[in-house]
Amino acid sequence: MRFFNTTGPVVPPDHYSIPPLGRLDLDEVRGLIRDKRYFVLHAPRQTGKTSVLLAYKEAGSQLLLPAFLQRIVNGGGRIEREYGLGRRRTDLLVFWPRGDRVRKFVVECKVVRNGRERTIREGLAQTADYADRCGAEAGHLVVFDRGAGAWSDRIFHRRTAAGGVEIQVWGT
Repeated sequence: MRFFNTTGPVVPPDHYSIPPLGRLDLDEVRGLIRDKRYFVLHAPRQTGKTSVLLAYKEAGSQLLLPAFLQRIVNGGGRIEREYGLGRRRTDLLVFWPRGDRVRKFVVECKVVRNGRERTIREGLAQTADYADRCGAEAGHLVVFDRGAGAWSDRIFHRRTAAGGVEIQVWGT
């Protein structure tokens, strides 16, 4: 039995929905991805932005981070951008009110240079160091791999710990 979903991604067999990719000009989106250009998927709340991202695998990795951050802002959170290049500071510090407390998360973005595992290793150390200094409970390391190869070989997610901090590593 299907029902109307009001939170999270749509699962077509379970939820009433309009096919998400039917609302996009896929040739235009593919061209933006091919040219390595950024774009915004803008729509009101509860209209299927996340479902579109999940349905369109190639674009999903580039669009999922902005969609995640938009949900934080829509939920009353705030995002602070760091500008300390070369000073071992992180890219984003997320403040997310949940119940009677404000949770803090570090988000570090890295572009793969000199190998994916080396980039991850260095990024983990940087993310853990900053999380410790700012009192964040966890961190996210987002690794962008612009190299050649199949998307299925470059997209990954793993959980790890560094410096006593839980860090989720997201790869594209």
